[in-house]
Amino acid sequence: MMLYPAMNKLTQYIPNRYMMVNVVARRARQIAIEAQRRDEPLDEKPVTLAINEVAEGRFDAKSIDTAISDEA
Repeated sequence: MMLYPAMNKLTQYIPNRYMMVNVVARRARQIAIEAQRRDEPLDEKPVTLAINEVAEGRFDAKSIDTAISDEA
């Protein structure tokens, strides 16, 4: 089974796998909240979108906003 993106590509931006899970989960929640506020459907699941953002180098563990608002 081939995973995309490959784990070694993801670890270039977030070297710790456990931190990666945390960062991706936080970003996925942010994506879901933004989509819900705008009332727009997502083409893919929020986790998939978040993983792809990490793989593209759009953000890393230092650049993600760790504050998640409860205003949903």
